[in-house]
Amino acid sequence: MSHLVIIGAQWGDEGKGKIIDHLAKDFDVVARYQGGHNAGHTVKIGDKTRFLHFIPSGIFRPDKICIIGNGMVIDPGELIKEINTIKADGIDVGGRLLVSSNAHLIMPYHYLLDSSKEQDLGEKNIGTTKRGIGPAYADKMRRIGIRICDLYEKERLRSLIEENLKEKRLTLKKLYGLNCPEAKKIEKEYLDYGKKIEPFVTDTTLAVRKYYEEGKKFLLEGAQGSMLDIDHGTYPFVTSSSPCIGGVGTGLGISPRKLDKILGIAKAYCTRVGSGPFPTELFDELGNQIREQGKEFGTTTGRPRRCGWFDVVALRHAIWVNGFTSLAITKLDVLDDLDSLKICVKYKNNGNAIEDFPTNLSLLENCKPVYETLPGWKKNISGIKDYAQLPSNTKSYLKKIETLSGTPISLVSVGAERGETLVK
Repeated sequence: MSHLVIIGAQWGDEGKGKIIDHLAKDFDVVARYQGGHNAGHTVKIGDKTRFLHFIPSGIFRPDKICIIGNGMVIDPGELIKEINTIKADGIDVGGRLLVSSNAHLIMPYHYLLDSSKEQDLGEKNIGTTKRGIGPAYADKMRRIGIRICDLYEKERLRSLIEENLKEKRLTLKKLYGLNCPEAKKIEKEYLDYGKKIEPFVTDTTLAVRKYYEEGKKFLLEGAQGSMLDIDHGTYPFVTSSSPCIGGVGTGLGISPRKLDKILGIAKAYCTRVGSGPFPTELFDELGNQIREQGKEFGTTTGRPRRCGWFDVVALRHAIWVNGFTSLAITKLDVLDDLDSLKICVKYKNNGNAIEDFPTNLSLLENCKPVYETLPGWKKNISGIKDYAQLPSNTKSYLKKIETLSGTPISLVSVGAERGETLVK
């Protein structure tokens, strides 16, 4: 029995949605373990492009069970919109979409706290999506969060909202001059959400165990990327959860011993959204060209992504933390028109060579990339259906990534379509 975890190997936006959709045909259960609607997965099938924020990318395969795990934080109103959008596309989710009763809720005051804090930080802001993710996870860790199961105990929900508002009103008013929504209004709104999502709500830890014992094959998906991990990323410019392998066990209630393979997804170049160090960032016209060619604008926010060359130093860090058994390289076709390509093989700081990714932010911010240059292939590769048919310079580029990272490449994406994925 083979179970697979898919994890972003960079700063998110690596094309996980497309790879998950491609691989889902070979699995029975597709489950997501962390994050919220600060993440966006894009899946293109034929002439239809779909965007997901909560629901696993396997939902477009009609016979797959999809699980939203307890490690996620959920705005139920936005989840309902996403479900309705999928239904309007003729996709039946009944009986095969499961939502964890233990997942924490994003509340209206979380949005206010998130956006106000970002605005208050000014130029030092983290670059969050302002969707309340960080404050929701903070409340979870402080043991004052509200979970989906609380929507079905009216008195408990009321008590939790009122207790939270005592603090939130004070913070919002004194620090930011803002008023908080009334408790009764929030209670009414969220009780209504509870009724609408109730058919999907269950103990997903038990569901995972049941399906595992039945011999079903699991495909587990993370959001964001390893370099945004709360513990192993470029802190504090990170997300509020664990996209890395550690988040799988806590976010779904499944032991890592049950997992067989871990696939790291990396673009053929690097991107980053929001603030934080990015050693290989391009600030010239070439960076703009890659952004336009790769349509590098956030699925969730629409913000332009920062673009740069492939960074093997960061990749090796992600490989060690996650234990990737292989890599998938996406958006290779975006580099078709370039005369030459660069790969960052190490950093330099004050003349000193650095081959391991620094966890010290001050050190990382002053690191300069050291590149190896390879020739481009100057050919449209999006129509190629067999890995062996790729231009020799394309295969040399991929081989260099394998050699420098010490990890084999198993999949290569040469276009946005579902079928434009090559098995190596």
